[in-house]
Formats: sequence, structure tokens, C-alpha cells
Amino acid sequence: MEHFLEKLGSAVIKWLQYIGEVVLLFVETLRQMKKPLRIHHMFAQMAHLGVDTLPIVGLTLLFTGMVMTLQVAHEFIRFGAQSTIGGVITIAVGRELGPVLVGVVAAGRVGAAITAEISTMKVTEQIDALRVMATNPVGYLVVPRMLACMFMVPVLTIFGDFIGVVGGWFVAVFRSGISSYLYWHSITMFVEAYDITGGLIKSVVFGIIIAVLGCYCGLKAPNGAEGVGLATTRSVVSAIIMIFCANCFLSLILYQ
Repeated sequence: MEHFLEKLGSAVIKWLQYIGEVVLLFVETLRQMKKPLRIHHMFAQMAHLGVDTLPIVGLTLLFTGMVMTLQVAHEFIRFGAQSTIGGVITIAVGRELGPVLVGVVAAGRVGAAITAEISTMKVTEQIDALRVMATNPVGYLVVPRMLACMFMVPVLTIFGDFIGVVGGWFVAVFRSGISSYLYWHSITMFVEAYDITGGLIKSVVFGIIIAVLGCYCGLKAPNGAEGVGLATTRSVVSAIIMIFCANCFLSLILYQ
């Protein structure tokens, strides 16, 4: 029993230390944002981390919207509620599925890329070279990536929401026989602006989580090629877990 409690206590302390270090990195990042920003570096990260992620986000949300409509359309028609299907799909995608799926996809692609790049710089001692040149690694590496993620994840979410709704429309019209006018009219009737903007607020938070955790795991990566792989895996897993946890609390705050 004592051995079990020792292991449990050790695991709790490690997690608390991990969370504390991530929070300290986030605070230091906010402090570095007061200094002049490297705009060209930020735009390069936006192109690398955001634009290149558009295809996989589009495919993910397209098939998600199609599958959702495929699953619920028959039941809606059976109960005479086909006039609401467009609004229901849009609310589900805008509030939850859009931001969460974009966050998970970005954590897998963007978070992994950030961690792999920074951990490789650490292993090859490029970060030590930045310190020698009196350049703060947080301001040079973390700030542009966090700003890029804060801006591009919401943009990806808007794109994904639209593609998801279009995918739902395609199935509703060509598979379930619902009129196109009925589908789009239900969106204007039942969907409010906050259903979409609430999801965008979530996506900003998810972008911060992805960038900060990706940079943290890269800066703390063990030495060697194996350390790069371990840091990348840890970054993706941690970001996905935190996205789901944050989504729960944000939903309680935004939609209650």
C-alpha cells in the first residue's frame, strides 16, 4: 500500500510540475510579446502552420458533416423535423465539432511540427547559440508560433465549419431528398451568430494550447534523435488531452 501511494504521489508531483512549467512558459511568452514583434517570422509561421493544414482540415470536416447528416437525416424525416436539419448540423459543427476537430488535427500536424523543429534546434545546440547572441529563445521561437496559432486555428475553424455544413447539405439534398431551400432556410432560422463565434473563441484557446505545449516539449526534449521523437509524441498527446479538457470547461462557460 505504501509503495502504491509513493508511486501515486510521485506521479501527481510530476504532473503538477509539468503544468507549472507550462504556465510559466506561457507567462514568459506574454511578457515577451511586449517587445517588438518579428512580423516576417510570424507570417512565415502562419503560412507553414496554417495554410499547409487547410487540405486535411477540409477533408476531415467535409466527411464529418456528411456522416452526421447521413446518420440523423432519416430520424429527422421520420419524426417530421426535416425542416430543422440544416440548423442542427450547423450548430453542432459550429459549437463543437468544428473547433474540436480542427484543434485535434492541428495538434497532430502543427503541434508535432513545432516540437520537432524546436527539439531539433535544442539537440543541435542552436538554442544555446541564441542565448550566446543575447536573443531570448522564448521571444524568438515561442511568440511567433503562438501568435500564428492564435490567428490561424480560428481561420481554419471558419473554413472547416463551412466545409462541414456544405458536406451536410450535399447528403441532405442528394441522399435524403431534402430540398436545398429547406436546408439553408433552417440555418437562417435556428443558428445565431454566437453559435459560430463561441466556437471561434474555443479555437483561439486551442491554438494557444497547441503552440505553448509544442514549444515547451521542444525546449525540454531529451538529447539525441530518440529525444526528438519522444518530445513530439508527448506534445501531441498532451495537446489533444488538454483540448478535450478545455473544451468541456469552455462549453460550460460559453453555452450555459
